[in-house]
Amino acid sequence: MRSLSDLMNMKGRVALITGGAGHLGSTMGEALAELGATIVVLDIDSRRCELVAKQLHETYSIESFPLAIDLSNATSVSKVTGMVLERCGRLDVIVHSAAYGGDSEMQGWAVPFEQQTVEAWDKALSVNLTAAFALVKEARTALIESGHGSVIFISSIYGVVGPDFGLYEGTAMANPAGYNASKGGLLQLMRYLATELAPQVRVNAISPGGVSRDYPDSFHERYRKRTPLARMATEEDIKGAVAYLASDLSNYVTGHNLMLDGGFTAW
Repeated sequence: MRSLSDLMNMKGRVALITGGAGHLGSTMGEALAELGATIVVLDIDSRRCELVAKQLHETYSIESFPLAIDLSNATSVSKVTGMVLERCGRLDVIVHSAAYGGDSEMQGWAVPFEQQTVEAWDKALSVNLTAAFALVKEARTALIESGHGSVIFISSIYGVVGPDFGLYEGTAMANPAGYNASKGGLLQLMRYLATELAPQVRVNAISPGGVSRDYPDSFHERYRKRTPLARMATEEDIKGAVAYLASDLSNYVTGHNLMLDGGFTAW
């Protein structure tokens, strides 16, 4: 019987993380790098891509490569798998973390509902949801051939429940309809792919709650009172979840949405 250390060992495997230069993406890169995986850091920000890839390499003594890609560009997305295979020779894990969130600065997006635009909706869904479909479709053969194929979509509590707008009263914060729709769509895409790609590739999701940022004190206090564990999430909270779903620790888990929300959706 394999030990826990054997099950979590990811040496020789290649993990592609979209949004890999962001707060959550770079933290998940650290988690998988610590387990020995080669990390491909995909993000639209080329400078941040290079910086994060360099830090992962220097800190964890693993191979790490930057890949600056605009996921709203379908032609660019179609080339990702080929670029990873050319550089790394294989692809074992895809973590789709890239997304337009409630704090994204795009006209017609993080504004009151009556001001949200179809153009912003389309742009966000192309990154949040369509790119996930396209990436996995292109990577299907590589994931199967790896023998350890694992796909992880980063959804949200707002892919599961509707927003509590009372949390935002008196602040400039927003919760776009397209964010909720795209995160809910990711969960259904996850279920579809979990059956479509079985038994060779596992497909799961992680749905974090709100992650602590420089938000107004009133929002933090309301969120804390609304959550059984009485705090917002931190980046570090996601490390164990992604390590579990990416590695052989979860060999018999597919089609699962792991709620990482401090109990927010429990009541």
